[in-house]
Amino acid sequence: MEVGVNGHTDEQSSVNGESSGTSSPGTPGGDEVFLNFDNNRNHAEEVGSSNGVNRPLRPMPRRSSLIKDRPVGLRPVRKKTVSFSSMPSEKTIANIQDCLNYMQNGSELMKVRQNGRHYQRMFSLDFDLMQIRWHPTSKKPHKARILIEDIKEIRSGKNSDLFRSSSSDILPEECSFSIVFGERYESLDLVASTPDEAHIWVTGLACLLSNNKDSGEILDRQQATRDKWLREVFEAADLRNSGHLDKMEVTDLIKSLSSHINPSKIQQKLKETGLDKREEKRGRLTSEDFVRIFKEMATRPEIYFLLARYSSNSEYMTTDDLLLFLEAEQGLTRVTKDECLDIIKRFEPSKEGRKRGQLGIDGFTAYLLSKECDLFDPEHQKVCQDMTQPLSHYFIASSHNTYLLEDQLRGPSSVDAYIRSLKKGCKCLELDCWDGPNDDPLIYHGHTLTTKITFKSVIEAINEYAFVASSYPVILSIENHCSLKQQQAMAQHMQTILGDKLYIEQPDENADCLPSPTHFINKILVKNKKLPSDTSEGYVSEEDEGSESSAENKKKLNNKKEGSGKKLKLAKELSDLVSWCKSVRFVDFHTSAEKQNPWEMCSFNESLSVKLANNNSEEFINYNKLFLSRIYPNGTRVDSSNYNPQDLWNSGCQMVALNYQTSGQMMDLYTGRFNQNGNCGYVLKPSIMRDEISYFSATTRDAIPGISPQILHVKIISGHQFPKPKGSGAKGDYTDPYVAIEVFGIPSDCAEERTKTVQHNGYNPLFDEWFEFQINLPDLALVRFCVLDDDFIGDAFIAQYTIPFECMQTGYRHIHLKSNTGDTIPNCTLFIHVAITNKRGGGKSHKRGQSVKKAKRAKDYTSMKSIGVKNIDETFRVAIQPLRDAADLRDNVQTELVLFKENCGLAAISNVKQCIRLLSNRITSCGNGVTLTLTSRGDVRLL
Repeated sequence: MEVGVNGHTDEQSSVNGESSGTSSPGTPGGDEVFLNFDNNRNHAEEVGSSNGVNRPLRPMPRRSSLIKDRPVGLRPVRKKTVSFSSMPSEKTIANIQDCLNYMQNGSELMKVRQNGRHYQRMFSLDFDLMQIRWHPTSKKPHKARILIEDIKEIRSGKNSDLFRSSSSDILPEECSFSIVFGERYESLDLVASTPDEAHIWVTGLACLLSNNKDSGEILDRQQATRDKWLREVFEAADLRNSGHLDKMEVTDLIKSLSSHINPSKIQQKLKETGLDKREEKRGRLTSEDFVRIFKEMATRPEIYFLLARYSSNSEYMTTDDLLLFLEAEQGLTRVTKDECLDIIKRFEPSKEGRKRGQLGIDGFTAYLLSKECDLFDPEHQKVCQDMTQPLSHYFIASSHNTYLLEDQLRGPSSVDAYIRSLKKGCKCLELDCWDGPNDDPLIYHGHTLTTKITFKSVIEAINEYAFVASSYPVILSIENHCSLKQQQAMAQHMQTILGDKLYIEQPDENADCLPSPTHFINKILVKNKKLPSDTSEGYVSEEDEGSESSAENKKKLNNKKEGSGKKLKLAKELSDLVSWCKSVRFVDFHTSAEKQNPWEMCSFNESLSVKLANNNSEEFINYNKLFLSRIYPNGTRVDSSNYNPQDLWNSGCQMVALNYQTSGQMMDLYTGRFNQNGNCGYVLKPSIMRDEISYFSATTRDAIPGISPQILHVKIISGHQFPKPKGSGAKGDYTDPYVAIEVFGIPSDCAEERTKTVQHNGYNPLFDEWFEFQINLPDLALVRFCVLDDDFIGDAFIAQYTIPFECMQTGYRHIHLKSNTGDTIPNCTLFIHVAITNKRGGGKSHKRGQSVKKAKRAKDYTSMKSIGVKNIDETFRVAIQPLRDAADLRDNVQTELVLFKENCGLAAISNVKQCIRLLSNRITSCGNGVTLTLTSRGDVRLL
């Protein structure tokens, strides 16, 4: 027999027999098109007309982008929209019976036709759960129906041929679903008014398909386990054996069972139940009241719909169901049933569920909220990169004005600032040293009103906390303004306090590269000026960030007489402590290539470094392959604000120093970057920035040769317990949240998208929106999720989370959001789904919902760059054609995989396991017996 895998969409008269000239009751003329979606992803509202022509309206402007200079070719910015969900707020979907009840009451759904017309029809499930009907229709009533037993499968999203056609681009993905039925696998394509409504129909129909016989009895039995557990918990809490609990006892009990529920919401729910109006039970709840209230509050519909999708019975997961979910959705491999049982034992709250190996909705919710389903890959929570390469091959966490707690005009200086920076993983500290009383050097910001701390106390703190975050080296960047005697005191303090930790072994004159971080384990390096080895004393240019690193002054410097300019007499005792971090003045790249040694390094102010990154990108990157460079903020940033570090990371700069005391977006990026390698303070640069023979420009806006672009698919599903923005009182207790997704990286990767605004709901807003981003240099990309409160006066910050692209886990994940200062906000989460296509592989990205057959485009091939040496150029030229053949083979495989997914009725971001699961279900649901045989045709294995 044949097993159908192609979603046939030729609409038959038995399904879509409406005449184009038939009018719905109450509508003039022909059928009208209604597109009243609150989450329409298009940038213009579409309205229907009697002649079938859709007219786009001009979009309203939205808030200014958080990212400057938006790259050309990105999707247009989205206007601010408000969600007017038609989902009944008074009834929460807590189980499959709620879904079926909703379907029996009927829903107005849009039916999509091949001719491009859309019809609003009222669909409902019969009360005997045997068929779906719709009206109005020009057909006979007994034909305007689909029997449940005739339904083959339910497809969520735009995953039929008709939906993939270009004419359906205006329809929202998250509201679309298809019912495939009949022996010819015909497709009824529908669009709900909200994502919730679509989920209800998909979940309800899927349950009826899996439990087609005795559905009512099965549903009752599935709910019994949860109800029994809740009654047992209630009875255990009823210490008086009165059969009642008061409001405070119920609040504490619900909080203990589900920690993610806010106590104030529990109190509010208890008031809404109207129990106080019952004189005989004033302020007291029975077990039935408790079970009902708990299920309504603890059941998150978006998680229940997910459980129902993978559950074989719609109410709990067996070990087989959980194994499939872990492998098909969460990206885990070689999962065993024992591992699934272990998850059930750890997260399932009911004894009966643990005994039977069943994971119910409460256990599944707890699992998804656990660290095991965190977005951040646990492999990156420890050092996971090669730490044996030269220091110049790493980004190094660096602090500017480390001693300050606030601004650099009158802010306080503190030893605690050094301790906090070291605990955060900072590995390059700044010490701004000035003469103090009694020959005791001080650290403060010179010529300002900042307070002062002693040099000795700072060195003592560094000695104690230098290697708390990791054992990799700490670099002390000393800005020396001291007299000779106090320089000697500085050297004495460092030698006495730091002892063997101080690395003073001088470099080999023949060294051609820097040692590795591993070479300097538990060592402290001093960055400062250094006297020539044959000199006992001498003058050096004063270490002053206000005047250092100006290539524009090259001509002026050459014209100065020897000995003129701002000079400082350097003590030999301090000079001898400098080994592999000798400070020198930058002149130009040619001079550095000719004269600079690997152990010599330059500092650049913000303006100069950005100028070099923009105008001399390739030279700057090549320079940073061999030498260390330190970037510091312009002196005009008197408020200790920060610049964007990504611009300098793109050029390979290692020590991009920021003001750690100033929280905000830039420090969020900084923290996210250095979380990538166990927060050890060192992150290996991309290979294209390290390899001796590689060509890369930080200003490129195109794909990088040799690196396959990756497509990041992010679905923002829902939020939970967003706090009110600080200082916002005008709006009362309400927030209007939306989520902005920002990508930082090379210019071609920078992008920003945002969800719709959910009005007056910061507790459990539902977004349900998909976004796509092309990432051309994954190793350098950062993704930031920022929750904001929509306000016409100014969008207020609520929470954020920043993560390196390479640290993102795929599947359904909870993000535990952080405050503006980087602290985790309790119970404040964002529920998302992540998929990454073409990761470590090839293939072309294609528009979501569009068939790969229609997404043909020109191929991009890796090209060879001639270096001018004839023999080498001719040798490598013969590799061009094999590389092109390999690229063609890679793309063909990727295209065939996408076609296979389409034929299975799945989206392009799905995986092969999901396809096999669907085909398995399709085969087992066939009435006749099916035999599968594994055969060979040449070297190809066939099923």
